Amino acid sequence: MKPPPFEYAAPTSVAEALELLAVHAQGEARVLAGGQSLVPLMNFRLAQPGHLVDLRRIEELTRIRAEGDTLVLGAMVRQSHAEHAPEVALLAPLLAEALGYVAHPPIRNSGTVGGSLAHADPAAELPAVALALGAELVVAGPQGTRTVPAADFFVGAFSTALEPGEILTEVRIPRRGGGHAFVEFTRTHGTFAIVGVASVIEVDGGGVTRASIALSGVDAVPVRAAAAERTLTGTVPDDATVRAAVDATVAELSPSADVHGSTETRIDIARATLRRGIELALTRAQDRR
Repeated sequence: MKPPPFEYAAPTSVAEALELLAVHAQGEARVLAGGQSLVPLMNFRLAQPGHLVDLRRIEELTRIRAEGDTLVLGAMVRQSHAEHAPEVALLAPLLAEALGYVAHPPIRNSGTVGGSLAHADPAAELPAVALALGAELVVAGPQGTRTVPAADFFVGAFSTALEPGEILTEVRIPRRGGGHAFVEFTRTHGTFAIVGVASVIEVDGGGVTRASIALSGVDAVPVRAAAAERTLTGTVPDDATVRAAVDATVAELSPSADVHGSTETRIDIARATLRRGIELALTRAQDRR
């Protein structure tokens, strides 16, 4: 399969990239941020942009740095780079763990953190991680720069708060203590998960002081397990508490059926996967007291 004809540019700055998007706005200009999703869509003629603006040469978007207790990743940081970066392991171990579940190493060598977030696949790992960690996404556009909380960034399947002509430039993740866990259920290794769970749970004196849990694959966007968070917080968790937290969350889910399973099947998978994620995060939090 081959894509339809298109024009190509590889700017060296964000300002140049924004100018290209503005100039070619009528030609359905699209940003290329790794190409692991967009290029296959083009090859199948499901996407037919007239102009590609490749961000790979913009050096400022390829950096990882720490600003105090905040991890800052440029949107063009390769997933494999982030997976093994010491700054990520220190400040956002949940992200490092989740990246190991993204497809296979050759994909992670080309795919980018920002590209995955901007693509917003409902089954992808990184949107759920961004939601659980309370990440902020920095967006540049014709009107300047703005910051969008992860909770407001994902608005639908493959749809985000990015406006035409805007580029996701940076991901900012505050450091979280406690225990973390990323678990997912897939049909085969390396494929998109049917259900994924990202969780961070903080424990003090045996009791849960804070819980942040997000699920992928159960809606058009990643969703917070708010009922589980409320049920766990303020308790000394035991098996009954975890079961109650899982049941409270599952009662609010209504995933759509697809070729991978019925609504009932997805709910059963979500129940088991969520329990695994909570239990692993709790175990790690208690080990670090």
